[in-house]
Amino acid sequence: MSHPMPLAHPFDDDKLREECGVFGVVGVTEAANFVALGLHALQHRGQEAGGIVTHDSVNGFNQQRRMGLVRDNFTSPDMIASLPGPIGIGHVRYSTAGSKGQTAMRDVQPFFGEFSMGGAAIAHNGNITNADALRRELIERGSIFQSSSDSECIIHLMARSMGRNIPDRMEEALRKVEGAFSIVAMTRTKLIGCRDPLGVRPLVLGKIGDGWALASETCALDIIGAEFVREIEPGEMVVINADGVASHFPFRQAKSRFCIFENVYFSRPDSILGGRSVYETRENIGRELAKEAPVEADLVCPVPDSGTPAAIGYSLQSGIPYAMGIIRNQYMGRTFIEPTESIRNMGVRLKLNVNRALIKGKRVILVDDSVVRGTTSRKIKEMILDAGAAEVHFRIASPPTAWPCFYGVDTPQREKLLAATMSEEEMRDHLGVDSLKFISLDGLYRAVGEANGRDPNAPAYCDACFSGEYPVAPSDMMEKGFQPKAAAK
Repeated sequence: MSHPMPLAHPFDDDKLREECGVFGVVGVTEAANFVALGLHALQHRGQEAGGIVTHDSVNGFNQQRRMGLVRDNFTSPDMIASLPGPIGIGHVRYSTAGSKGQTAMRDVQPFFGEFSMGGAAIAHNGNITNADALRRELIERGSIFQSSSDSECIIHLMARSMGRNIPDRMEEALRKVEGAFSIVAMTRTKLIGCRDPLGVRPLVLGKIGDGWALASETCALDIIGAEFVREIEPGEMVVINADGVASHFPFRQAKSRFCIFENVYFSRPDSILGGRSVYETRENIGRELAKEAPVEADLVCPVPDSGTPAAIGYSLQSGIPYAMGIIRNQYMGRTFIEPTESIRNMGVRLKLNVNRALIKGKRVILVDDSVVRGTTSRKIKEMILDAGAAEVHFRIASPPTAWPCFYGVDTPQREKLLAATMSEEEMRDHLGVDSLKFISLDGLYRAVGEANGRDPNAPAYCDACFSGEYPVAPSDMMEKGFQPKAAAK
């Protein structure tokens, strides 16, 4: 039975949407069990849909794709029994390219293709910035697309390759692709992982018994009891089979530009990125924010849950007590209710409630991870004031988000980003708070381990959403009229 598409919850509209999550395992009994668990751990990276592909010697390739959450679709014994085999990959999706709505089942990954040397499935996290141009070229040469997803271009490019085997064909295909990609793929016997030369999106390798796992984040290795071995390097391709892991670097070498926002918001706080705990990094961000933007207040309160580690860091650095001034309703699913006009303005209250006894008469610092449109921030401020707060000060654990992301994050058009049209002071007036401060880009770099801040000549991370400096030209969007910072007036 297919489940209805989860609503993109109308009260989460002030956050950037996570891209996608990928997971794969080989050399284990009942791979589908492990893939389902891994995807469950990566659910924060995509709640719209998911899919699993496995292979066994009797049935060949087996695939199931569903709209909705992993727990609602991939946990029954019958579902797992329909996905037999010792090798499998999976994907959780929040669409950043492709269609949305009930017709989007065709865009749910993994994608599967039959080639002359056998079948292959592929799951992609990221965004191909020249997908429109590739699609036009492929269609002119006879390709017939089944989806509106940019990721399907990779399958068609592989089909046209003359490579001797699936990994060779994938290499050739990916050399024609621009943008960000972390890929988990599989053949009948091989698990393949690959990252783009800049390493914009994460991908890690784990060991479980005699088998191996690939995942977007280390938290997905933890849930299956796998040992974290290492990160897949930028520009690296690994091919894993019964003989072990073979690694090579098929792309032109480039300086790593990992997405800095993974440290701020996307990744789970219990994951490890670049050898550093995401939780500790976010706490460091809060400490840097307290150094840069101190203010006299009585309480430091997080906007739950993503603002919590930074709020703890701010409190520890400033000496101002930390308090749970806002309580999150943990049992409100994303599909709770379709909002009608009569309840629409109750929005944030369905998800968050103010701890009135704690807040009344207090000067409150609210710490959040980001401000995108500012809609939710305004509602939270009103709730805090309604509860009797004397002052409300916002402290934001990322720089102003002034530019859209084209590397696998669903970002509003630039004119809808608050920081694209307003100064910090104008944003403060717009939100109606006593003060508003964002961490500086240098401060964010210091918090993630770059002691000297951001090197303007060679940034260590992709920070295009803050700086407007895109490490890979968003060629499809530029064709449609988008002007990167260098070209913008």
